Amino acid sequence: MNIDDLPPQVQNQLQQFQQFQQQLQIVAQQRQQIERQIQDTDRALKELEKTEKDTPVFKNVGSILIKKEGDAVKKELEDKKERLEVRQKTMEKQENSLKEKVQELQSSLQQALGGGAGAGGGPQAG
Repeated sequence: MNIDDLPPQVQNQLQQFQQFQQQLQIVAQQRQQIERQIQDTDRALKELEKTEKDTPVFKNVGSILIKKEGDAVKKELEDKKERLEVRQKTMEKQENSLKEKVQELQSSLQQALGGGAGAGGGPQAG
C-alpha cells in the first residue's frame, strides 16, 4: 500500500506520528545528557567531600584552571546539580507526554489501517 492511497486524515496522523517519534528521540537524548551531567556533578561533589579544608581546589573555566575556595566550588556544584535536576524532571514530563501521544496515534493508525492490536494498546496474551 502506497502512502498516497491513504485518506488525507490518515496521512496527517502518520506524519504526526513520525514527528512525535522524532521529538521523543530528541527529548530522550537530551534527558540522558542531563543525567550524565548530574552524575559528573555528583562525582565532583564526592571528591570535594574527601578533600581537607585547606586543600587547593581548581575550577575549569574555559581553557584555564582557576584556584578557588573549596566551599565556593561546592556551592556552585550544588546549585548546578539542583538546576540540572529541575531540567531533568521537565524533560521526563515532556518525554512521558510524547510517549502517550505516540501510543495514542499508533493505536488510532492501527484502527484506521484495519490491523494491529486496536485500542487495547498491545497484543492480547492468549
